[in-house]
Amino acid sequence: MTGKLIVLIAILAVAVVLCLGLYTLWVGGETARTWSNKLMRIRILAQAVAVVIIMAVLYFSQHG
Repeated sequence: MTGKLIVLIAILAVAVVLCLGLYTLWVGGETARTWSNKLMRIRILAQAVAVVIIMAVLYFSQHG
């Protein structure tokens, strides 16, 4: 159960960063210029971490 909770938190973190990025693009102007690239980098990092967490949970659920 804790593995599913960790996966859910990781996916929610990616979704939050994605929504923030979409919001900054919608606002546009100086906000988009300042934050869009930073949020994209954070999202990519969060996705990488989420994939590692998902793979670890899958591995340990099979071999644990």
